[in-house]
Amino acid sequence: MSDVAAILKVMPESPEIDLEALKETIKNTIDADSFERIEEEPIGFGLIALNVTIVVDDGEGGTEPAEEALAALDEIQSVEVTDVRRLM
Repeated sequence: MSDVAAILKVMPESPEIDLEALKETIKNTIDADSFERIEEEPIGFGLIALNVTIVVDDGEGGTEPAEEALAALDEIQSVEVTDVRRLM
């Protein structure tokens, strides 16, 4: 099996969410070996999405554990995989 880099678009529950605290929560929720970085993406009306880059094995399940863990957080409205690329 090889590794893949995936970008998960995380939408906060509202524009009032403390993004720095949410970033820390995300870092603590995702396996430290998988986590790469978080980038902010302005959406509009004050809402900012967080693009979370993770590296996971391309085997069965792939990004699902990270998606499910993030979706379970109260501060997060939705999690969507926006990009997956195989690493060489």
